[in-house]
Formats: sequence, C-alpha cells, structure tokens
Amino acid sequence: MNNDLPISKLFLFKSSSLSEQMTKTDNLETSEQSEDERRDSFQIATNLLISFQYAGQGVSYAFRTQRNFRIHLIIGAIALSLSLYFHLSAVACSIISLTIALVLVLELLNTALEAVVDLTVGREFHQLAKIAKDCAAGAVLIAAIAALLVAAVLLLPSILTVFFKIITTVSG
Repeated sequence: MNNDLPISKLFLFKSSSLSEQMTKTDNLETSEQSEDERRDSFQIATNLLISFQYAGQGVSYAFRTQRNFRIHLIIGAIALSLSLYFHLSAVACSIISLTIALVLVLELLNTALEAVVDLTVGREFHQLAKIAKDCAAGAVLIAAIAALLVAAVLLLPSILTVFFKIITTVSG
C-alpha cells in the first residue's frame, strides 16, 4: 500500500467516486488480495494494539483519499493554534477541540458510509444510496458550520482586539 501523496495533490486532485479511489490507491479488490489478507479482514482484533492499528489505518485512509478531511484537519489545527496563542481558557480550548473532533469523526463516518454504499450498490445509481450519502454529507456540513460558529464566538473577541491594536498603532 503506497501512503505517499504528492504535496501538489494534497488539496487539488480531481475527486472521483470512493470506489474508484479505493481500487486505484489501496488495492482492495479481493482478486488482488492474498488469502491471508482476506481472512484477516474478517477477524476481530485480538488485542488493543491491533485495534489501534486498524483505527489508524482508517484515519490514514481518510487522510489520503478525502480532501475534505484534510481541509477540516488543517482548519481545526489553525483554530486550536489560535486558541492557544490567545491564551483562551481551558474550557474554551476544550470546546474548540471537541467541535473539531466532532467534525473529523463525522467525516470518518461519512467516508465509511460511502464505502459501504459503494460496495452494496456498485456503479449503479440508486435513489436510496443517494439519500444515504447526501444525509451523511449534510451531517458533516452542519457540524462544520457549528464548529465554525463556536470558533468564531470564542476567537473573534481576541482577534478583533489584536486587529484594533494594530489599526490604532498604524494610524496613531
């Protein structure tokens, strides 16, 4: 499995369907997998370390293939960095962190749902598949808007204070 993603494609690659991305980048077709790989995919993790490894593979897959996941991650890092820079309270930093986590979790669930729908429906159009995908994407959108509003409410006073200090220094 190749985990290298060129920087030029980090945000700019053309979005194709999830099933096309999977077969191109992750070699997931069963005919190309070894018997051991197929057998391992149906086993329950026998210990905590393996569970974390599977979870890490899921996050890694979303980072490599989902542009919006990367965008949410970068915006979240900026918001958290600003909250630390402006010395917001622990409660405010926690609220920002939780809203960032909510968006990322919903993005992961959206990716998982898209994969299951694509596996079930294939390349054929089905209205119920469209509804499922659209609703999952809508959940991510609502969470992202809520996270943006929370970050704005908590960060805007500090940002405006710095902005007005700069303006008065330059004009005075």
